[in-house]
Amino acid sequence: MVDFKLEKPDNKKREELYAKVIVLKDIVSYQDGTVASRMLVNKKAGSITIFSFDEKEGLSEHTAPYDAVVSIIDGECEVWVAGQTFQMKEGQTIIFPANVPHALSAITRFKMTLTMIRE
Repeated sequence: MVDFKLEKPDNKKREELYAKVIVLKDIVSYQDGTVASRMLVNKKAGSITIFSFDEKEGLSEHTAPYDAVVSIIDGECEVWVAGQTFQMKEGQTIIFPANVPHALSAITRFKMTLTMIRE
């Protein structure tokens, strides 16, 4: 498991994606033994980041001050939210409420979108 950290914003790289048709699961490649990410949007209102997780990688339990929407776009993972466990796969979405402990772990390699809504 890794601690939850988003990549440092890079506006120029994000702007390369503007006004283009993209396939979300192609934005970030799998990398052996690690978690990779790419931020697509970073605004005062919120952010959208794509993550890839190698098998058995994950994010350790943490909280965030904002609601977060996680959508699985490839593979399978296990998610914990406030003591409940959920098995998730491609096409499924879950909302992490603000200030509620949550974590996730790859069952297989998987990719997800993380949309943070700031107040």
